[in-house]
Amino acid sequence: MSDNQWIPRTSLGKKVIDGEIKSIDEILATGKKILEPEIVDYLIADLENEFLLIGQGKGRFGRGQRRIARNTQLVTRNGTVMSFGTCVVVGNNDGIVGIGFGKSRDTNPSKDKAMKGAKLSLIRVKRGCGSWECGCNLPHTVPYLVEGKSGSTQITLLPAPRGTGLVCHEDVARILKLAGYKDVWMQVKGKTSTRINLIKATFDALRKLSYTKVLMNEEGNIVSGPLANSNK
Repeated sequence: MSDNQWIPRTSLGKKVIDGEIKSIDEILATGKKILEPEIVDYLIADLENEFLLIGQGKGRFGRGQRRIARNTQLVTRNGTVMSFGTCVVVGNNDGIVGIGFGKSRDTNPSKDKAMKGAKLSLIRVKRGCGSWECGCNLPHTVPYLVEGKSGSTQITLLPAPRGTGLVCHEDVARILKLAGYKDVWMQVKGKTSTRINLIKATFDALRKLSYTKVLMNEEGNIVSGPLANSNK
């Protein structure tokens, strides 16, 4: 993004465009809140996104197929008001991930809202080799067991040995892949048919990975930053 396309409105944005802050890790490490999605666009060039299938087709032609937009209807005195909700996950496949939800009367505005929310909710997660069956010391899985909860849905992410893959629900696997994980086992309790709660529970678990402190003698195989020269 060129300088003339974005005029920052916050002090953090001004520091970014002036060159005082040169990486997203400088912001995430201090816990400063990102209020402008353009900051993320400016600092991360390889950010990928994927819309999760939280909607479901209805009627004879829908046949229950999963869709990006979740359609809800509200009956009022003036008639039926329709709205569309979307969910997107963004990440750089190297430890940074964010999730956003958007809702509007049209699908495109809801996508824009979801994308903005995902960029404003970025976190840096920890990765490592937490499986006793592996011991490769490469950051390919979660470094330790972690749990997340949303509503009645409770999810547990467990370290898996190298080569296992993402043995998870399809939406959870998409989130973990964009976060940079390659091998994870998942356990889930509660009502799993509510995909939004499952997605929120997954992000809650990743957020705990981001903020949980570890002992100094356990930091050897845990990576909380980008993989510069290591084997991915």
